[in-house]
Amino acid sequence: MELLLTRIAKKKTYTIGRLCILEEVIDEYSTGTAERYFCDTLEPTWRDYANGAYKVKGRSAIPEGRYAVVISYSPKFKQWLPILLGGPEFNRKWQGIRIHAGNCSEDTEGCILVGKNREVGKVLDSRIWVHRLKQKIVEAKGRGESVWMTVK
Repeated sequence: MELLLTRIAKKKTYTIGRLCILEEVIDEYSTGTAERYFCDTLEPTWRDYANGAYKVKGRSAIPEGRYAVVISYSPKFKQWLPILLGGPEFNRKWQGIRIHAGNCSEDTEGCILVGKNREVGKVLDSRIWVHRLKQKIVEAKGRGESVWMTVK
């Protein structure tokens, strides 16, 4: 399963994104991929790492890239949650980046919050969307698929 997080609003204290599931489209006219909107996301402030920006602990969105997604137990949240895994550099600097419930930028220390962006700078109904995303990931894993998220 391929997830695509596209950041659409890079504000001073938060970043809003759209999370889509990429699906293969095969019909009589063409073959390709389609983005199916899933929910909105909220992250801390986006920083332009490619041009020399520095990470601010607990207040920085992760770099653009492609990450493996697995579900593991979070001692902090005391529940099973999706976690992003990258290469050695990512895992050293960004260890423990999860997808979890929360509503505003104060609820994330670098993690990705999911929900519906119905209020400026917030996502709502977050617990529902975490549950739905976990279901999708478990279903994909049950089919023997790897789960990846591209962040751009």
